[in-house]
Amino acid sequence: MQTITLALVLLSAVLISAVIAQIVPKVSSPLVQIALGALVAIIADSRIIIEIEPELFLVLFIAPLLFHEAHEADKTSLWKNKKSMLSYAIGLVLLSAIVIGVAVHALIPSIGLAAALALGAALGPTDAVAVSSLKHDANIPPRQQAILQGESLLNDASGIVCFQFALGVAVGGVFVAQDAILTFLYQFIGGLVLGIVIGLIANFAIQKVRNLGLENTTFHVLFEVLIPFIAFLVGEHMHVSGVINVVACGITMSFAKRNLGPSISRLNIVSSSVWRVAAFALNGIVFVLLGTQLPTALTDGFKGIDAGPLELIAYILIVSIIMHSTRFVWSLLSEWRSDVEKHIKRSTKQRARSAAITTFAGAKGTITLAIMFTIPTWITIDGSLLHFPNRNLLIFIASGVILLSLILATFIVPLLAPRKLPDTIGDSKQKAQNNVAILRNVIENLTAQQNDDNRRATSEVIRRYNDRIKRIVESENLETISDLHLRIKALQWEQDYVWQRLEAEEISFKDAYALIARYARVINMLERSQHRLPYLTKRLRNALNLARRTLTRIQKMRRQLPSQTPTETQVINRNVHANAISYAIERMEEEMTISQLPSEAYSRLIVEYQTARAALLETLPSITSFTRREKSIEEVLREALRLELEAIQSAYEDEKLSWQQARDLRQNVALMQIDLNDQL
Repeated sequence: MQTITLALVLLSAVLISAVIAQIVPKVSSPLVQIALGALVAIIADSRIIIEIEPELFLVLFIAPLLFHEAHEADKTSLWKNKKSMLSYAIGLVLLSAIVIGVAVHALIPSIGLAAALALGAALGPTDAVAVSSLKHDANIPPRQQAILQGESLLNDASGIVCFQFALGVAVGGVFVAQDAILTFLYQFIGGLVLGIVIGLIANFAIQKVRNLGLENTTFHVLFEVLIPFIAFLVGEHMHVSGVINVVACGITMSFAKRNLGPSISRLNIVSSSVWRVAAFALNGIVFVLLGTQLPTALTDGFKGIDAGPLELIAYILIVSIIMHSTRFVWSLLSEWRSDVEKHIKRSTKQRARSAAITTFAGAKGTITLAIMFTIPTWITIDGSLLHFPNRNLLIFIASGVILLSLILATFIVPLLAPRKLPDTIGDSKQKAQNNVAILRNVIENLTAQQNDDNRRATSEVIRRYNDRIKRIVESENLETISDLHLRIKALQWEQDYVWQRLEAEEISFKDAYALIARYARVINMLERSQHRLPYLTKRLRNALNLARRTLTRIQKMRRQLPSQTPTETQVINRNVHANAISYAIERMEEEMTISQLPSEAYSRLIVEYQTARAALLETLPSITSFTRREKSIEEVLREALRLELEAIQSAYEDEKLSWQQARDLRQNVALMQIDLNDQL
């Protein structure tokens, strides 16, 4: 029962932190969550036992978070900065362990050199969760962002291995340099290779299930969520680095071959939504748990130590200064080396600024505390059971340095790399562009979710969203990309379909030729218009739209008037034409997810094609079918407004919208929801 209570308390703290972050956006979420965690620990006291089992903590929280970070990482940037990234992940961790270890031993002689080196090794890794949270508060340059991300994904393994060897010596073991190097290489390279193998096997399994037609959204999402746990546990069982194993697996799975189509788009949307919620919850729980451990760690640090509070705080400050100074010197040398290799000329001040960003953005977090909690409380020396010397003091110093590094990262990094706010002239245009991006996101989601039952209603709602985009674009004079090339491709797809039916002898040569010739005439006309002046193209498009609307009205009038029964040939030709339109729609939906054209260009043309297909096949609707269609439109519109709210929140979390802009957009959606309810 206590476990359930603790889980509910932690989730409640994460929810509260989300609300506080909206009210006080200047304070980063990790600090708010740490404070809430400390408050939970103080209030709960002995009523709820809050203990972190380091191995379980790594499996339940760190493994899925690292997998998600690796899966979503920018592989191009990581590969481009691989030398610097590996130097931070391995070289800097080793250097930090030595420098901090020697300094702590000299500062506090009662702490043995091996134990001090263990502390230095634990303070080497940066926290991937803390690093990723900084990108929302500061405009970190791409190179520094790639280095920080890659470092945080890989340095856990080097820190853990160094810590284990130092701790082994501290409890009475013997340090052998050759064994240490071989063990490190085995764990690092073994974890890398095993992770790639597991990732390839997972991709193969997904592809096999998909080819058999057995895959659905539920299977894919659950399988993807399960993989990091399997990878970590297999890695630990094989005595390689579970952390490196998970990271390599996540990167490998991100290269999986993806088929195109609405069903795949729907799967990707659901998967990203699940991971977004899971990552937010796990990130929050990690920092809340860190906060719950700080009161105990800081309180126990005073027990059995002949030092006053000021002296203990001085220890934390000195260790923090040494840690940051070591990292700054390493970063400065790395920036200098990178400039020399790339023949870039920068002033010392510019290099120092970049080095300072990398230094303070490398915050420590739960990995460090989890490593420190693996220090045994009791050890056996010469057959006697003794307390581990200065265990509480070591954990106290580590906890203080973690907290201080997070505070410095939260307040100093935004000063070194402030986010660029839009100027007053471009502010209106930027807001319009953000709004258009949100509406495009809604269109893409609606397109992925449509099926045979709601296709007509979805088309109508998409048309309304296209109209909203058109009004915004025209009012702000935003640049738009011509969809003329897309229209030509769609007509060519229709031609391809007719040729396929002709080869299958499902249509006569005469009828096929008539359709193909018609497509060719329209394509030639559109291609000629590409080489004319823009205003002629615009006038041509307006004329085509007017002709299409006129033709549609005439067709409606003809359906309402008595007419002769169509011949069998006419029915076949009409069906072939309708099927050709359906084929073109399918191809457009496939390309919509990968094309550089904006989504409204595709959705606008898809709606036009769906309308044309309906005009070919539809009979005059009855009152009942009309009412049913209007009700279906209302349902899809409600879903669209919900998706729009989600897109607004995502844009706000990604710092693409300010709090004020997000609030204004939410109010607009709320007004549309009220208007929709009033119409019922």
